[in-house]
Amino acid sequence: MPRIYSEDALRELEERYRRWEEEVVPEWLKKLPERMSEFTTLSGIPVKRLYTPLDLKDHDYMEKLGLPGEYPFTRGIHATMYRARIWTMRMFSGYGGPEETNERLKFLIKHGETGLSLAFDYPTLIGIDPDDPMAEGEVGIVGVSVPTVVDMEIIFRDINLGEVTTNMTINPPAPVLYSFYVAVAEKQGVPYTRIGGTTQNDPLKEFIAQKSYVFPPEPAVKVAMDLIEWSIKNTPKWNPISISGYHIREAGSTAVQELAFTLADGIEYVRQLIARGMDVDTFAPRLSFFFDSHINFFEEIAKFRAARRMWAKIMKEWFGAKKRRSLWLRFHTQTAGVSLTAQQPYNNIVRTAIEALAAVLGGTQSLHTNGFDEPFRVPSELAAMIALRTQQIIAYETGVADTVDPLAGSYFVEWLTDEIEERAWRYIERIERMGGMLEAVKKGFPQREVTEASYRFQREVEEGKRFIVGVNIFEQEEIDEIRNVPLLEFDQPGIEARMKERVKRVRAERDQARWRRSLDELRRAAERGDNVVPYILQAVKAKATLGEVMGTLKEVYGVYVEPPIY
Repeated sequence: MPRIYSEDALRELEERYRRWEEEVVPEWLKKLPERMSEFTTLSGIPVKRLYTPLDLKDHDYMEKLGLPGEYPFTRGIHATMYRARIWTMRMFSGYGGPEETNERLKFLIKHGETGLSLAFDYPTLIGIDPDDPMAEGEVGIVGVSVPTVVDMEIIFRDINLGEVTTNMTINPPAPVLYSFYVAVAEKQGVPYTRIGGTTQNDPLKEFIAQKSYVFPPEPAVKVAMDLIEWSIKNTPKWNPISISGYHIREAGSTAVQELAFTLADGIEYVRQLIARGMDVDTFAPRLSFFFDSHINFFEEIAKFRAARRMWAKIMKEWFGAKKRRSLWLRFHTQTAGVSLTAQQPYNNIVRTAIEALAAVLGGTQSLHTNGFDEPFRVPSELAAMIALRTQQIIAYETGVADTVDPLAGSYFVEWLTDEIEERAWRYIERIERMGGMLEAVKKGFPQREVTEASYRFQREVEEGKRFIVGVNIFEQEEIDEIRNVPLLEFDQPGIEARMKERVKRVRAERDQARWRRSLDELRRAAERGDNVVPYILQAVKAKATLGEVMGTLKEVYGVYVEPPIY
């Protein structure tokens, strides 16, 4: 297909651009010097003064962009995007015990939330019960405590699991929390074919960034693949993995690193599933992704557009996927928690709105907007309401959802999309030479890259090369604003005591023979190398606790201790 601009038109533009740079710009610079000697994105990509068709002279429209809903999906995976259906407003929720979280979920549903998302406390994230000595003081702090199937049942009391979809941000214990959810749905009378939602279930990013790992890398990946395989066959509407760049970005990576490492994780998982004998078109449509939307507006939009194009190419050309849905990069977005500041916290409302707008203009399928008070603790009802209303205002008042990919054709956006893609491919090529992401993680490569990027950014802030309003520019000595933030108050010691008592009661009232038998069968399945998910489901129905199930698997798989990485 011919390029957008003729050779003659480009030559004429090139000459006019040269004269502008040599004659017009210097006169302006004498009167109005530019603010900085160099402008860059957060990834360190230099940003020129002006972008023109010269920056896209080799840009083939159909190859690079195409049409929405068609390969390479740069402009969106759906032909009509938000003209047909607004993105899912999926607020990350959960704190305290199941009762408190049940109230918060109902509050958000009442005020227009269209999808549920569970945040778990740290003991749950690493697979221990609330009465474990390591859990002391941590129960219910950063999310909800869910040690038993009884607790999951309370979370969804009066919420029909056949009518909602639920995202669960859980990784090493993902098969256990998934089994809790399936068991509760079954008790509600919801058939497996109607159960919808997502388990994050992404172990590689734990080693790279979040660090809530449990098992060593190989068994961690094996257990995650077990969940995908079993879910594809039994709960066809469930997304059994959310390949997550969010935590990589929150750990300090650049946008380019976030994109490259996330797709490299995805490549590793696809290879693992194919090695099990699964056909790519049976599981690829259920893979989903999770990205950060940071504050550098155009870089984030370009990142999302590049991600779709790259994944479509990977699935089509690397793995021979045939189905259209197998080529889709479906993703959830969360605004950047790391961009929020304790200083002048109400500024965070503005930051979140800008980041949410970038996610929408980048074509996200679902979105969580952070509460302005999150530098201090779990969002209050007020903060959660403002965050949800932010999405609703973008959706229903701004008009940005009325046309598909409205920034397409911007010389800057298209150039930046290409540039981010090219830089991400270079990372992926390095990872491929190492033998794939599993081997790269074991060598510590992505961990070092993220650490260095985080250090570089912090140094730039401290040296005044990067500005953060209220932190190193437009600072205030007055702290009344912080004191007056209406923070969420809850009785953490009381909730911890309640959770310990409930676990004790569940253990006392269950059928002990059935419970012991289920854990013995789980251990033997793990030792044989079988898919452990059906055995975990059997165990949680027998009222085995999260800590007991994970403890049984630890006996077989071991526990990971991260080596020093230099």
